[in-house]
Amino acid sequence: MKFSYNTTVADFGDASSVLIPLSADLQLTASLQLADKLLAGAISAAIKSTDLNGKLKNQHLFLNSGAGPQRILVVGTGSSDKLTARQYRQLQAGAWSAIKNNPGTRVHNELCLAVSDHLSQPDQVRLAVETLAQSEYCFDQFKSEQDKQEKAPTNISIIAPDAGEQFNQSVATAGAMNICRDLGNLPGNICTPSYLAEQATTMAANSSKVSADILNEAAMTELGMHCLLSVGKGSVEPSKLIVVNYQGGKKTDAPHILVGKGITFDTGGISLKPGAAMDEMKYDMCGAASVLATMQAVIDMDMPLNVIAIVASAENMPAGNASKPGDIVTTMSGKTVEILNTDAEGRLVLCDALTYAERFKPASVVDVATLTGACIIALGHHTTAVLSNDDDFAQDLIKAGQESFDAAWQLPIGDEYQEQLKSNFADLANIGGRPAGTITAACFLARFAENYKWAHLDIAGTAWASGKAKGATGRCVPLLVQHLVNQI
Repeated sequence: MKFSYNTTVADFGDASSVLIPLSADLQLTASLQLADKLLAGAISAAIKSTDLNGKLKNQHLFLNSGAGPQRILVVGTGSSDKLTARQYRQLQAGAWSAIKNNPGTRVHNELCLAVSDHLSQPDQVRLAVETLAQSEYCFDQFKSEQDKQEKAPTNISIIAPDAGEQFNQSVATAGAMNICRDLGNLPGNICTPSYLAEQATTMAANSSKVSADILNEAAMTELGMHCLLSVGKGSVEPSKLIVVNYQGGKKTDAPHILVGKGITFDTGGISLKPGAAMDEMKYDMCGAASVLATMQAVIDMDMPLNVIAIVASAENMPAGNASKPGDIVTTMSGKTVEILNTDAEGRLVLCDALTYAERFKPASVVDVATLTGACIIALGHHTTAVLSNDDDFAQDLIKAGQESFDAAWQLPIGDEYQEQLKSNFADLANIGGRPAGTITAACFLARFAENYKWAHLDIAGTAWASGKAKGATGRCVPLLVQHLVNQI
C-alpha cells in the first residue's frame, strides 16, 4: 500500500475506487453530486429509499459502468458530535473491507473530510493512514508460495486540504508500526539478539546521520554489565547491547534516548513459565521492536533532533549454567541484585542499559518494555502504563499518547514501594512480591535512572494480541514518534 496526499477534491482523477463520506444530515457535497451524476442519480435514489441514511457505518457500494471510477463507496459518518476516534478507525477499516478485493490500482479516499466535533482533519489523516496500513498488513513470509497472497500495491490518495504536515508523520509512523509488527512476529529462532543487531547495522548503513555500535559479551563484561549478562547465560545465543545514534540536531544538543527491552525469547529461565501460550514469549522483545521502528520513523521524517536507541537484548533460557533464584549479580552501576525470580529478567537487562545511557548526558530517557503481567491486570490490553521520576514528563508522554491515539496512563512510583525490593543479602531484590507488581518493577528501574529525566512504558498489555488475531500491534510507536515530534 502506497499513500499520496492531495488538497483538492475537484475531481476523481484516474481513481479506480472512490470513498466519499455522507453525514447524517444527508447534504450532498460537491463530490457526492459529481458521483451522483456519474451514476445517473443512483445516490439520490438510494438516499430517497433510505438505503443510504448517513448513519455511522451505513455504506453502499455503487458499481459504475460508464466513465470515471469503477467503484464508488458512500460511507455514512453519522452526526458530527458523535464521531469518535475508535468509530473513525472502524469506519476506515469497514470501507477498506468493502473494496479491498477489487480496489484497482488507485483509491481516492475523501473520508478525511468527515465532519466531527472530536476529530480534526489532521487527526483523521493520522487515523486513516494507520488504520489502512494495519488493515492491509499481512505477515506471511514463512508460508509456502501457494498460501501467499501476492497483490500489486494499491495507491491510496488521501484528500485533506489542511493536513499536509500530519500526512508525512502519519506515513512514517504507519511504516514504522509495520516494521515493529514484523520484528515482533518473527519467531525466536530467527529474531535473535544477533538478528536485532543486524537490523540496527543495516539502518545505520542506509543513513549518513546514523551510526550503530554493537557491544558483544566481552565488551559488556569489561563495562561491568553482569546483570544484563546474567540473563543470557543459559542460552547459546550471545547477548547484545545495541546502540543506534541518530544525529539530526546540533552536536551540542543533548539527545533524547529510547531504551528497549529485547528479550527475543523468554522461557522464564530456571523459574520456568507454564507451557501454555509460551510461544507468545517471542513478543518479549516488542520494546526493542518499538524503539528500533521509531528510529526508522525519525530517519524517514529527517527529524532535527539527536536521538539514541539502546536495545538490551538476550535470550532467557534454562540450562546448567543459567542464573538461579538466589544468585547475586553486580550491575554496571555497582549496585548488587539478588535474583529471586529469573522470570523477572527484563529489569535485569534494562538496568544496565539505563546506566549506560547516562554517559550520553541525555535530555530525557524513555524505556519501553513488555515488563509485567501485573500491568495487564491493572490496565488490560488497551492502555500502556507510564511511570516516571518526573510527573511533568509523565504527563508529556500521556499527552503524546492522546495526540497519537495511543493511550497511556500514569501509575504512582512513590518511595514507599521501594520497601518491597529490600534484600537481606544484596542492595536490592529483583522482585517485590505480588502487590503492585508493575510499580515495584518500575521502582527497580528507577534506582538506575536517578541522574536524568526518565520514564518507563510498560507495554505488556498493548504490544501484541492473542487468540484469532494473534500478532504484534505496533504499539507504542505512535506515542514515541509524537513524543519526539513534540521536542522539536
